[in-house]
Amino acid sequence: MEAYYRPQHGDKRELLATPEDVDELIDALLAGPAQQNLAELHSLERSPLPSGTPDHELLVGADQGLQVGVLEFMDSSGNWTTVGRREGRAEVRYSCVSHVTEFPPDSEIPIDLVRRAVKEFCLSGGQRPTCCQWEKPEFW
Repeated sequence: MEAYYRPQHGDKRELLATPEDVDELIDALLAGPAQQNLAELHSLERSPLPSGTPDHELLVGADQGLQVGVLEFMDSSGNWTTVGRREGRAEVRYSCVSHVTEFPPDSEIPIDLVRRAVKEFCLSGGQRPTCCQWEKPEFW
């Protein structure tokens, strides 16, 4: 799996191969600056589109203060976001190298579930994780 979440990854993506690598990624998102708390992941086990771009994407956000995170998965089935507490924050925003992405208010889940889901994504060859609930958001 390859990850983009820091400016230096623009030229060379970080490679994640083990569950420990996933934990290090989540820890880096939790410890990093607020404008870099979201990562874009692609599995190298999936074939790209004819254009050469990935046929899928997993966005992973982590909020250190609240110890929650958010996931967004995209492939030919559409865009999906995690389903968390219905009384979530009114504005849920995460940033990948200063590019802000807004998520639905109820999309944040416990950070331990984020870790499990990203590990499942990695082990499944880039499939949407089944350990958490998903919904198609109204906007996106």
